[in-house]
Amino acid sequence: MSVTDKLIAKRGSFGRRRVVPRVTIFDPKPYARIFLAEMFEDLGFIPQCCAKVSEIVPSLDAGEPDLFVIVVSDDAAAAENVLDRLAAELFCGSIALIGSLPTLAGVQQLGEQLGLVMRPMLGTPFRKTELTQRIADLLPTAPPPPVPVDVIEAFGNNWLELWYQPKIDPRALTVCGAEALIRLRHPTWGVVPPAQFLPEKGDPHFRVLSDFVVLKAMADWMRFATDHVPTEIAVNLPAAVLADPDFVRRMRRQLPHHPAFNRLIVEIDAGELIGDVVPVREIVRELASCGVGISIGNLGTEGASLTGLEGFPIMELKVARQVVNGCAQDRLKRALCGTIIDIARRIGARTVAEGVETRDDLVSAREIGFDLVQGFMFGKPMEARKFGRTLRRPLTMPT
Repeated sequence: MSVTDKLIAKRGSFGRRRVVPRVTIFDPKPYARIFLAEMFEDLGFIPQCCAKVSEIVPSLDAGEPDLFVIVVSDDAAAAENVLDRLAAELFCGSIALIGSLPTLAGVQQLGEQLGLVMRPMLGTPFRKTELTQRIADLLPTAPPPPVPVDVIEAFGNNWLELWYQPKIDPRALTVCGAEALIRLRHPTWGVVPPAQFLPEKGDPHFRVLSDFVVLKAMADWMRFATDHVPTEIAVNLPAAVLADPDFVRRMRRQLPHHPAFNRLIVEIDAGELIGDVVPVREIVRELASCGVGISIGNLGTEGASLTGLEGFPIMELKVARQVVNGCAQDRLKRALCGTIIDIARRIGARTVAEGVETRDDLVSAREIGFDLVQGFMFGKPMEARKFGRTLRRPLTMPT
């Protein structure tokens, strides 16, 4: 087959299998690669990175991207070598150059001479909106269709990871902890939400998954502590796990032996505890004695109340997003939040407002008396590495 025939074949098949777009980022500087990879992932791409020209061909063999981003330094020689290699490999996607505009002009011209598809140049510094405008045609117009993923397959391929959403002191505006949320990074579908891979209630794999969550959370905690920012972590577990007679022993073994470690929080959905509190009460007391506190989440929604929790050793009550969001303008929601806070104070538990997304929600949560807040206003769930950086920088009151 001639070079022309190969090119026609590649162009004819390019993109047909794609639902989630892919991007490859070339930059020798690791921090720049990480920054851009996170930005593209937020936009719905599956990112991969290259630091050397020799890594380009293996990355293309692993799956040709829709977009190839080249960060051009003052010395444009490396970027020109990348373009030569992409042209030699008959790359069919488009290419975006990022850097100082005077330097980019010559590289852009070379790409066009080589017959590559060159997008408008992006000068530095740039805003996310400027990047989005240049790649708008590649952005997913709809979420990918639900694709069930077998959790055992996910374990075997090391696809599972934990993401962290910060918990914030609404008065001091400091990060006081985080909720760990399980995610699956699929090689084709990108980051997959839990609904597409979590086993059904009662499935024996729940125990394995629960152990993974605890072990991974504690490993991440040790990484945060190594960076001199130990922080409290909460994990979500099904209430059925507490009925496992071996659960307490396994938890004791999994907790880190570190002088800065205070406790692990286990969050249980309030709806799972209705009418089923007594069998797990003693287990919860044992957990408290070994450094595990219990949080009751999703309070205030239909079917999730504090009924039957009297005398339960609870450390934290979390009010559901549906109740907190918009409570600044809704008197009934404010009243419900106030009632839960009063109950929490009587039983010695702290309170967390979930779903804080606006300044009004934050001000309202602070006025009502919540101890902590959590929501998109201060951060979506993020990878452990990104959350670690969040711990090291001060927060400001959003406008």
